Amino acid sequence: MKSRGEALREYVIRRILLMIPTFIGITFLTFLVLQFVPGGQIDQLRMQLAGAGGGGETSGGGGARIQLEIPDDQLAQLREYYGFDEPVHVAYGEWLWNTVRLDLGTSFRYSEPVLTVIADRLPVSIFYGVLTAFFTYAICIPLGILKAIKHRAPIDNLTSALIFLGYAIPGFALGAVLSNLLAVHWAIFPLGGFTSEGFEQLSLGGKIGDLFMHSVLPLIAYLVGSFAIATMLMKNSLIENMSADYVRTALAKGLSWRRAVFVHALRNSLIPMATSIGGLLGIFLTGSFLIERVFAINGVGLLAFEAIQARDFPVVMGFLVISSLVLMLGNLLSDLAVAFVDPRVRFE
Repeated sequence: MKSRGEALREYVIRRILLMIPTFIGITFLTFLVLQFVPGGQIDQLRMQLAGAGGGGETSGGGGARIQLEIPDDQLAQLREYYGFDEPVHVAYGEWLWNTVRLDLGTSFRYSEPVLTVIADRLPVSIFYGVLTAFFTYAICIPLGILKAIKHRAPIDNLTSALIFLGYAIPGFALGAVLSNLLAVHWAIFPLGGFTSEGFEQLSLGGKIGDLFMHSVLPLIAYLVGSFAIATMLMKNSLIENMSADYVRTALAKGLSWRRAVFVHALRNSLIPMATSIGGLLGIFLTGSFLIERVFAINGVGLLAFEAIQARDFPVVMGFLVISSLVLMLGNLLSDLAVAFVDPRVRFE
């Protein structure tokens, strides 16, 4: 019989191998759709030429319509330059081969390598992603435990009203209100951005203080929606386990109530929370482009949204590559976290 370590190793290998066809399927479908999306770079050039030509007749009675078109030879060069001159399967094969070599192409909009464009925005998203994950679990797990123990008590009812009120308010809307009040009206916090001008010239304490002042309002906007789900998930799971037969049996055998709840019931109650750990990796990339726009934060989420608007296909595909890999690795991490918390899980 295989040991748990051997079974775990084989399970991880199988999951990683299954990621390959999943990754190919996701990227190929997206690549196929992008080939037929209107408003690409060539279409934008045509619209610019139409605008430069006036798009209509002159004001005189015999005015002639000025129509500027891209010559066929230049159009063919443009299609070759942007990679639209090959069949879809050939173009996708070349893109996949370059991606395997960590070459995600060059951004149409920034004229820089896609990896460089994403890497410039990634530290901001990681910063807010780490803080959001930390405060979510550091506050919601203890709060969920308190609500389960004090079920239907005044503190339970009050916190439930507050967290569901926060859940009902979109993060970007709350961010806009807080920015208007605390940054514009009362000028307590900076209006936006990740850091202030002259950040590099500040001392270490000054840099920490500047980051703190810029982070308070965006973090509130990020956290307001996640509190309700995590807190209520923790509370309901603990209540269910506190009423389980094994807890009643432990109490009947003389085990203290505190140990029965905080050792036996609490460990099983963390299993649903463990399933969401992998999703935290996605926070480091996606964030919320609406929150980033409200606070003028140049994160990866806003970059992806702007790339879709500008039809910057290399950046869109680059973001898809990274986000799909992160999602698949996050799902694997969630399964491993559940197995760590729940020893009954078998890797077969």
